[in-house]
Amino acid sequence: MPDERGRTARPEPDCPVEVALAAIAGRWTTLVLRELMHGSRSFGELRAALPALSAKVLTERLRELAARGLVDRRRTAGFPVRTSYQLTPAGQLLRPLLVALYQTGTALLDTTMPGARGA
Repeated sequence: MPDERGRTARPEPDCPVEVALAAIAGRWTTLVLRELMHGSRSFGELRAALPALSAKVLTERLRELAARGLVDRRRTAGFPVRTSYQLTPAGQLLRPLLVALYQTGTALLDTTMPGARGA
């Protein structure tokens, strides 16, 4: 571990690894974050990008991410009112984590399940 905060005998809420894992916890969370990595998106754009994700679960994920300080919700006045979602600076910090998780998952697939990718 790079510093003493990671040397705990059990999971602690201030352990950096636990904080990072909590930020991306929840089914669909990483995919919602991935879509927002491309920039500001409306609810409809997120739904179109993730068609298997229900509106209810998308709403829940966006609320959770906003409560964690990772996503900002912006409403634009006018008719109709437009709502968009974008990553906060804290949310942007998750980009290297998601890339590393993807790369690690790819390597694990190649190691543990040869031929699984592209089959």
